[in-house]
Amino acid sequence: MKKSVLIIDDNDQMRAEVRRHLTESNLFDEYYEATDGVEGFKILLNKDVDLILCDVVMPGIDGFKFLSMKKARPEFNDIPVIMLTGEEDVRLKIKGLEQGASDYITKPFDSGELVARVRVHYKIKALQEELRATNRRLEELSNTDGLTKLYNRRYFMELLDLEFQRAQRYESRLAFVMMDIDHFKEFNDSYGHLLGDRILAEISQILTENLRVNDIIGRYGGEEFGLMMPETDLKGALVVAERYRKRIEEFTMVEGDKQLKITISLGVACYPHPQIHTMDDLIRLADNALYEAKKYGRNRVEVTG
Repeated sequence: MKKSVLIIDDNDQMRAEVRRHLTESNLFDEYYEATDGVEGFKILLNKDVDLILCDVVMPGIDGFKFLSMKKARPEFNDIPVIMLTGEEDVRLKIKGLEQGASDYITKPFDSGELVARVRVHYKIKALQEELRATNRRLEELSNTDGLTKLYNRRYFMELLDLEFQRAQRYESRLAFVMMDIDHFKEFNDSYGHLLGDRILAEISQILTENLRVNDIIGRYGGEEFGLMMPETDLKGALVVAERYRKRIEEFTMVEGDKQLKITISLGVACYPHPQIHTMDDLIRLADNALYEAKKYGRNRVEVTG
């Protein structure tokens, strides 16, 4: 990733001096320059900027106004701004800090101080980005099943609960499908658990590839999967379920010199329904329909009355 800096100052000589010191220290790969706040903000809107050095006193849009414009755009909140000022007035410095400045450097500045302050604030920004990435990864790990890469049961149930509450509140539809891999235990017993894991991963990939934009799928447990379809009536849910059934029926798992055919059974339930008053009712009806699909031969879609 290229590192970039934006230098905003109406004094050509000052911009050149700042750029020279930063260049000599090899801190950035790309340098952008602007003569006032408006020009600087336009660059900010169109370029990826990692750090900003901005003069306080400029004609037209000064440093304080630039800070206000930047503050109004949340996507720029994490970009540090170091203000350049010839003023020693503490009140002005406090004003800038309150408006979002990260630090101040008083002109004329010492080159060593300039480079040191820039280095520190860039490092802080990099560490914050690394922390956010780590937090996102931790959240993903806590919500995702390691084998299938689908949502795990805990997080899936949280999402289903939210969707069910939303459907009740706005009197909208919510379809739910329970899926189960047919004869999964026999695959495990005949070929071992490693093949069973491969089957789970392959089926999950097929389900994910065919997922509609607003639908959510998760590993419900063992060889069972759950699929929620907001704003979907029973007719639409049956069409989607049948598409999943057929797509997996067409899939062939190759194991050595054997070609293994895999199928799934699916049970569908849809809210609103006379027997559905809670999320548990929705799951129970879908599970009952899945039991019917197993009972009547597997590799089929069933719905409870």
